[in-house]
Amino acid sequence: MVISQPVKVELRRLLLHKRQSMNLKEWQEKSRLICSHLQASSPFTQAKTILTYFSFRQEPDLSALFTAKKNWGFPRCINQSLNWHLWHPGNDTRIGDYGILEPLPCAPLIKANEVDLILVPAVACDIRGYRLGYGGGFYDRLLSSAEWKSKPTIGIVFDFAYLPQLPIETWDIPLHIVCTETGLKMMQ
Repeated sequence: MVISQPVKVELRRLLLHKRQSMNLKEWQEKSRLICSHLQASSPFTQAKTILTYFSFRQEPDLSALFTAKKNWGFPRCINQSLNWHLWHPGNDTRIGDYGILEPLPCAPLIKANEVDLILVPAVACDIRGYRLGYGGGFYDRLLSSAEWKSKPTIGIVFDFAYLPQLPIETWDIPLHIVCTETGLKMMQ
């Protein structure tokens, strides 16, 4: 099913408004539950190198995970793609071009063959694993490239943004798992 851009834009606007209207205590508790589910999952426990994100605009906060003995990769937006850099708690960061916290440019790069799991931010995900992102196409381009498409992915959203069906485009790549504060949802 291909849906017009205005429908996606309006859905994105409504869901972002709902997310940003959560109070601090609710956001922290739901984020804590998401982290707890992730920490108990076999994809997480078996992974040595995990790509993730710094919370932005009240996305689920995954910072409680960062104390786990893992190699953490965070993105830097370079032109129309994501470069992944190694980061450990205590390493310096900066605000990037999109207002998102990112590792310093001098941080070591992470190659696709080193990655075991990708925690993918989203505005929403559906029961088929499709995600509604922010409209820049960064993750769509990443996950459709040959070197990245086989990597296990977990979409991270709050339960109100886990929907029966999202509008999709021909280039959308479904995620393998979605995690909300109510648990992990495996895609079929």
